[in-house]
Parts: sequence; C-alpha cells; structure tokens
Amino acid sequence: MKIISGKYKGRKLLGFDIPGTRPTMDRVKESLFAMIQAKIPDSIVLDLFAGSGNLGIEALSEGAKTCYFVDKSKKAYQVILNNLKELSISSSVYFLDYLKALNEFSKGNISFDIIFLDPPYETDLIEKSISTIMSLGVLSKDGIIVAESDQLEKIIYPSNLEIVKSKKYGDKWVAILRQI
Repeated sequence: MKIISGKYKGRKLLGFDIPGTRPTMDRVKESLFAMIQAKIPDSIVLDLFAGSGNLGIEALSEGAKTCYFVDKSKKAYQVILNNLKELSISSSVYFLDYLKALNEFSKGNISFDIIFLDPPYETDLIEKSISTIMSLGVLSKDGIIVAESDQLEKIIYPSNLEIVKSKKYGDKWVAILRQI
C-alpha cells in the first residue's frame, strides 16, 4: 500500500494487515481521488473508520489542509500514528468510537469538507454514520461524503443528500454524496 500522488507520492504505508480492515487498493484510490480532486485543496477532512489512515493521508498528500483520523481499534490507532510519524505529518488521531468522535467534533464546532466513510461491510454503520453526521451538522455546506460498501443499496442516506457519483470496483462500491 502506497501513496499514489501528491507531496508524499510513492511512500509506503503500514496497515494492509490490520484485522477487520480492507485497505482501499491503489487503483480504486486513484480513481476515487480523480473524482474528488477539485474538493481536496485546503479542505478539512475526516477519515472515519480510518484503518491505516490510507485515505486521509492521500488527501493530505494532495493538498488537504488537515485531516482528523478516527478508529476504535487499538492496532489501527497505532498504525495511523506510525504512518503519520514516518511522513512527519502532524494530525489529530482519535482512538474513539465513531459516535463519540462525531459528538466531540460537533461540540467543538468542527465541520468537514470531505468525510471518508468506510466502515465494516457487515454492519449498518454507513446509514447510522451518515444520519449522525447530518443531525450533528459536521458536514460543511458544500462538503461531500465518500462512502464505500460492498453493495450500493447499503449506502442509505437521508433525503437532504444525493449521490453525485458512484462506481463499482470489483466487490466494492464507492459513492460520493453531497447536500441538496
């Protein structure tokens, strides 16, 4: 697993072997970032269910202002810290459940331009996360949610959002949502 473009292009990341995670493969990541390229410069990013931090670090490499990383796995938390340290990136990393983290961001009046949402597939966490994100107001007015799932039908969202792009890559779907 490596960074595909930007400031840290070619640098390797740890974390392809974290139990319970599915790293976004390079070809998927390349296509995904091509779809959101215009939103990245100077953005505030949230990598929720971050795993290795792969997506958030890629966004930072491509010019995001900052990224907040959240994962409740101790191993993932440590891998994110190690990846950031290896790249000399200073960023906020939270060893928290997604609900607690989203509540903290809401209390701190933090909103995000890009939210990467890649929870375990066998759960209903996409729907719960999106609902919480919207009810707490942590997505900026022009922000996007980038959701990954094994089925497009599992990307359930409220009527004030719409899918602007979606694409299937092997056994995974990526959908980009924005506020209507």
